[in-house]
This record gives sequence, structure tokens and C-alpha cells, in this order.
Amino acid sequence: MGTEAERLRTPAPAPVVLPPRPTHPPSPAVPRTGRTKRAGRAGRGAAAAVCAILGAGLVGGAAAGGWLTARPPERTAAEAVYARAGTVWETAPVDRLFPPAVHDATAGPGGASRDWTRLGVAPDTGCADAFDPALALALRPAGCKRLLRATYADATSSSVTTVGLLVTGEDADGMRSLHDRFTAERLDERPDMLPRPYAPPGTPAERFGDAQRASWHVRTLTDLPVVVWSVTAFADGRPVAHPEPAARAVAPTSTTAPAEAGLGHDATALAAHVERAYRAAARGGPAAGGAR
Repeated sequence: MGTEAERLRTPAPAPVVLPPRPTHPPSPAVPRTGRTKRAGRAGRGAAAAVCAILGAGLVGGAAAGGWLTARPPERTAAEAVYARAGTVWETAPVDRLFPPAVHDATAGPGGASRDWTRLGVAPDTGCADAFDPALALALRPAGCKRLLRATYADATSSSVTTVGLLVTGEDADGMRSLHDRFTAERLDERPDMLPRPYAPPGTPAERFGDAQRASWHVRTLTDLPVVVWSVTAFADGRPVAHPEPAARAVAPTSTTAPAEAGLGHDATALAAHVERAYRAAARGGPAAGGAR
């Protein structure tokens, strides 16, 4: 070890200086030129156009798929009944459309009870010779798919009535037009526009001809392709010079022979019963058997 003086004369070691840590200068900012901006906008516009095209394709495909798989609108209940009414005569039993016996507790004059028995059912025919020429002409626009007829006698066999159903080929609008014309022109009351009778041989109605017609009823329906009609006479075969429409013959003030004998009531009531029977058959659909 040296003395204190020697230590003081020895120089102190130089300090160690470390070099500075290298640093990287920041990258210079790249200015956005007009071309760069336009390229960015163009890229975004192209992407939007592609999305729009794809979206339109998806919407169009969905719509087309809906068109291909959509079902036609279903018919309403009224439309279904109307359609069945045009063909129900093909399958409905004859006894359903023209019952062998009909009872009405209030159908007679003054609300008296009335009963009728079926004498015969006419073979299925067209409409040739079923109506007076003027009536046939008025009904011709509606067409004639089938004519159904049956003849009845009252309980005393003093009156006979043919009741019929004309099944037309007309649609609902056509039937409304036909009904409006009959109503406006009162065609159901014209004495030159009567239905003609069906006279089953060997029955009380065998002398029922055109000259015997005493009262009649014609009703054009609007909710079914059907015209319901009836015509009645005295069973003894007497001719009637001036037939009276049922709408007038049922009036309490009418004093004609057909009115006092209740023939207008027979025509109205039997037509109403047959109309209800046909409506019921159309609402219930086809039944076994046929109106033959």
C-alpha cells in the first residue's frame, strides 16, 4: 500500500461514456394525390354497385320463388256453392230435389195447411218446348245446361202443379243481369211468358196442357245458376182464359177463380220448397244417386 501522498498523486480513471442508442426517423408522410382519392372513391362505388346487384338478385329470386310456389286464391264459400249448383243435379237423388210428399203448415190461403203428392218426374231434357216462346227468348242468354221437372197434386187432387228447375250456364254477373231485367220489366207477370206443364199419363195431371194453365211463378236466382218456376191448373182439365201470376193470385183482395182456389199459393209454395231442396243439395255437395 502506498502512502497517502502517493495515492493523491495517482490520477483517477476516466469515466466510461456509452454511445447513444440508434433511433429510426419516422417515415415521411405520403401525400394523398387527386388520383389516389379518385381511386378510393371508385373502389367504394364499385363495392356498393356489387352489393346492390347482389341484393337485387336476392330480392328478385325471392319474388320469383314466391310466384312459383304461390297457390291460386281459394274460392269463397258462396263461390263454391255456386259452382256446385251447376252440377249437383248430376248426383243428387231425385227424391232430394223433388220430394215424394211435401207438407207446409201455412202455405194455403189464410195460412191454411197444404199437402202435395208427387205424380211423376219428367225425364232429363233440354229446354226445347219447356216455355212459351217469349219466355224462352228471355231466358236464352243464360243458357240451358239441364231442365228438371216434376208434377204434384194437392191432397184433394183438385189442383195440379208442375215445378221446375232450369240450370243455366251463366256466371254470377250474368244471373244478376237476368234477374234485374226480369224485375225491371216484370217479365214474370206477363201472360205470354208462362212455363209449360209436364203431364204424366195415367195421373190426375194427364189433362194438364197449355190451355189449362191458371197461375204461374218464375224466380231468377242471383246466388245460384238456377231459374225456379212453377205452373198450376185445375185437375178437372178446365181451360183458363186469363191466367194470373202467383204474385197477384195470393193477394187477399184477388177474387179470380185461381186465387180463390189457392192455385197461386200452390205455385208459390211448391217452387219455394224445391228451391230450398236444391240449395241444400248445393251446400252439402254431391250425394249418392241421381236426379233421373
